[in-house]
Amino acid sequence: MRVFFRSKQVWLVVAAVVLVMVLFVGLSAMQGGPGFPLDDAWIHQTYARNFARNGRLEFIPGVVSAGSTSPLWTLLLAVGYGLRLPYLLWAYLLGGLSLLWLALASMRLWQLLWPTWKEKSWLPGVVTALSWPLVWAAASGMETVLFAALGMQIVVIYAQLVLKTEAGTAPSIKKIAGLGILSGLLILVRPDGLVLLLLIAIGLLLLPVSVATRLKMLLVYGVTAVIPLLPYFAFNLYTSGFIWPNTFYAKQTEYQVLLAEPIWSRVIGLLYFSVGGAEQGWQGISGVQLLLLPGLLLSGWLAVKNDWLRKGLLYTLPLLWAGGHVVLYAWRLPVTYQHGRYLFAAIPIWIVYGLAGWLGIFDWIGNGRLGRVGKQVAVLSFSLLLLFFTLLGAQTYATDVAFIEGEMVDVAHWLAENTPPDAVIASHDIGAIGYFAERPLLDLAGLISPEVIPFLTDEKSLGNYLLSSNAAYLVTAPGWPYESITKSESVKQLYTTKFLWTRQQNANNMTVYYLEKADRQS
Repeated sequence: MRVFFRSKQVWLVVAAVVLVMVLFVGLSAMQGGPGFPLDDAWIHQTYARNFARNGRLEFIPGVVSAGSTSPLWTLLLAVGYGLRLPYLLWAYLLGGLSLLWLALASMRLWQLLWPTWKEKSWLPGVVTALSWPLVWAAASGMETVLFAALGMQIVVIYAQLVLKTEAGTAPSIKKIAGLGILSGLLILVRPDGLVLLLLIAIGLLLLPVSVATRLKMLLVYGVTAVIPLLPYFAFNLYTSGFIWPNTFYAKQTEYQVLLAEPIWSRVIGLLYFSVGGAEQGWQGISGVQLLLLPGLLLSGWLAVKNDWLRKGLLYTLPLLWAGGHVVLYAWRLPVTYQHGRYLFAAIPIWIVYGLAGWLGIFDWIGNGRLGRVGKQVAVLSFSLLLLFFTLLGAQTYATDVAFIEGEMVDVAHWLAENTPPDAVIASHDIGAIGYFAERPLLDLAGLISPEVIPFLTDEKSLGNYLLSSNAAYLVTAPGWPYESITKSESVKQLYTTKFLWTRQQNANNMTVYYLEKADRQS
């Protein structure tokens, strides 16, 4: 391990992570100021700040809430508040370190699976570090890259366990327990970690040891994985009546119309998008990893072949995790907004296997004149497109941050300055409002107001509930104009952001309305 961290390859990856994080955050700062590219990041910040203040998971001070999908990320953010560090700097630092961890874990997995190409392990490290969706996520203030990094580390530990077992070393119960604890923590980062937990359990049952040893390992793994989850499940159950956070149910209700499409179509579409294909249709490219698809298909086929012969999951488990992660979202939440951020965890696996497959193709081509030219063209084309997408991603990140600042943050500041401290505000996007305005909220997306979840997709019922509630203000959001409510004569418009970019996208600006009491009681 010491040799690994002293390697020049590692320092190359460190340099790549530092440079690309500075590029993304710096460009955003120069074009309008630093911030986050999505409102959900402000939700995490609000939970983290309130936890640092009073030691409880609360979005609205004094109201315990089961709305955090990533309590471990919330706790890490809260450390920054406890240390009185600038919250933006701390969030960027956590994201950058997570990206570095992910890149290094990708290198380590490469070395374990393809030891003959050990000297080329910098390839997956650098490409992962420069993959623009992952950098976007690292600078987003969200838990996405931490989830991918911890998941990749779990995969690495499992691969080490398999290789040692096949070499004749008995599995260490201590190692199994550590693997279980990390798997439990992965679910505390995102509930999606359940997919990898189940795959690891299956992988342990396939190890070449006695049946008694397998059952013992499975028991230890299961118990230690559950231990970190018990407080979280108990908290959610006590607060909301369910073991999973409110968002788990709200998102599925909000986007249930997308489930009308055949499951096979949803799976193929999201898989194609996750490997860098177009968001819609089959023309275009969203990420340079699409160029790795031929290598990914080859290495995937070889992985299945090798594991079929050895009767294990050494090579296929990472692919099953990445594919299973995408299939999970295709099944329950087949959305691609915000550049497909829910699918980002699969990208590092596609990169690792895609690069390995291309090296296999290069070996097959040989070193003849035509082969050398072909390799040079392929390497140069991929390198140029990787840099191009990195720069394009930095500009995309800056645009996204400017949008959140120009809409959500702007409205939040207006509410803080122009509404009574005890005024109840109804809004679909509550992150920045919760952080900057610190007002009582009625969450029209159901995150902290689970009572609205049953009629999230019925605007009329939602409007009736809103008008009968004690909300004094309504804040509409881009894509959520709530026209059936705002067209009422007794609803008075008070403020709109007039952010130009939103209008250019043919979307409505965020607008604040006053809900007159007489109308709300009618």
